[in-house]
Amino acid sequence: MLALVIIAVLLAFAFTYTNGFQDASSVAASFIASRSAMPKQGILFVAGMDILGALLGGSAVAFTISGLLLMEPSTQLVVVVLAALVGATAWNLITWKSGLPSSSTHALIGGLIGAAIAAAGLESVSWGLQELLIPPHELTGFVKILVFLSFSVLIGFIGGYALHRAMKFLLRNAKRSVNGSLVNLNWVAAGAMAFANGANDSQKQLGVIALVLFAAGFSATLDVPFWARIGCALMLGFGTLSGGWRIMTTLGRRLFKIEPVHSFDSQLSSGAAIAVSTFLGAPVSSTHVISLSVIGVGSAENPRKVQWSVGKKIVVAMLMTIPVTMIISGVVYLVIALPAGG
Repeated sequence: MLALVIIAVLLAFAFTYTNGFQDASSVAASFIASRSAMPKQGILFVAGMDILGALLGGSAVAFTISGLLLMEPSTQLVVVVLAALVGATAWNLITWKSGLPSSSTHALIGGLIGAAIAAAGLESVSWGLQELLIPPHELTGFVKILVFLSFSVLIGFIGGYALHRAMKFLLRNAKRSVNGSLVNLNWVAAGAMAFANGANDSQKQLGVIALVLFAAGFSATLDVPFWARIGCALMLGFGTLSGGWRIMTTLGRRLFKIEPVHSFDSQLSSGAAIAVSTFLGAPVSSTHVISLSVIGVGSAENPRKVQWSVGKKIVVAMLMTIPVTMIISGVVYLVIALPAGG
């Protein structure tokens, strides 16, 4: 059991690292593409704020993740988490190689659900349907996650669109020199966005580590140990520093030409959506919130200048991630479990 726990924790750290160059690179994309910061300068700043967010962002999201599965503490549950992490990490690497800003959050959720179903059937997942339909109509389990995943990207798009329309009106008579002020504001917005991203993203892996320790009997409750928080914070920071340049190119250059005002509007609208979700304990996809906010800003600027074919690929990756990682992780669980069962 100890060996399985060690492997699971190391995989959680490895997944956090891929999360860094997948999701955190999206945070830096518009900030750098708008020339508000030099690439190395911007990445260092975003990585630092990601680490602070991971250390100081609380545990509400972690508890939502750790409560997703309805399985008794056991070796089987540890293997389920192992399979989920393998599947989610594999998908992160596949989409990164393709330059697609896919969601680490979607990948992890899909991985946990797929592996749990393969291990113990549909009843092993807290779907949250009964709690939603019966008074007092609470949002819990997968329903809560799905609702916030959906609404956060809509808020990212609508917020980016509305904010940029408002900014265009307010700055309609502004001189070119206003870009200097917008660059300074971009540093504030990017810092807040990176902090919110670090807080939300790291807690998903912290929830998984807490679940593994509880399942293996190394923890009496689903608490997040401080060493795990430090480890995830550092891995998220290192992943960001390693540079998800493929994804930054997709978001920062291939959708449309981003200026400082576009970056500010995108960072502000997406940062607000992620911060509110983190406070409410809902795991959301920073990548997809930011992607849709960038598309929203571009639509408000000039829909004809947006490369909609790139946006279509992002949306397709968004819809594919959960079902694909469910399948991958389910297969991985069976490959791991069958020899043990034989």
